[in-house]
Amino acid sequence: MRRKCVCLGLAALLLGLLALLTSWECHGWYLVLRNADTGQYYGRYAMDEGDWFSVSFVHSVNKSPVTDCYQIRDRAIYVEKTIYYDFGAGVQTQLEGEETLSYGEDGSMIVSGFDREMPDLTYFVGTVSDHTLTVNDGEPVSLRALCGRSSKVRFRYQFCWF
Repeated sequence: MRRKCVCLGLAALLLGLLALLTSWECHGWYLVLRNADTGQYYGRYAMDEGDWFSVSFVHSVNKSPVTDCYQIRDRAIYVEKTIYYDFGAGVQTQLEGEETLSYGEDGSMIVSGFDREMPDLTYFVGTVSDHTLTVNDGEPVSLRALCGRSSKVRFRYQFCWF
C-alpha cells in the first residue's frame, strides 16, 4: 500500500513538472486586455521593449479616422502620437510642452512628442464603429469581435507566467 502511494506521488510530481516545463515558453511580457470593470480576460499579445501598438477608430462626431500609437518602454505603455484627419470633440486642438504637429502625405494631422506613461489605458469599444488593435506590423484585430460592443477595455503591459 505504501509503495503504491509513493508511486502515485512520484507520478503526480512528474506530471506537474512536465506541465511546468511545457508551459515555460509561454511566460514573458505581454500586452494584456481585460474588461476594466469585471477583470474578464480578453487576450494577450507578446511584446518586447521598443515594440509598439495602435488603436484605431472612427471619431463619433466628425466621422473621420483616429489612430492612437503607443510604445513599450521601461516595462510600461507610453503614448507616442495621435493621427487624425479632422477636428471634433475630444480631439487635441492645442500643443503642449514638447508636442509637435506635422502633416502626413494623406493630409492627416500627426501630433507627437507626448512621451507620457499610460498606467491605466482604457478604451470604450464603439457601438456604431469598431475599434481595431494593431500590434507592431501585424494584422488589425477587431476589438468589437474580441471584447464585444460597449466593452470597457483596459490595456496593461505585464509579466505573465502562463
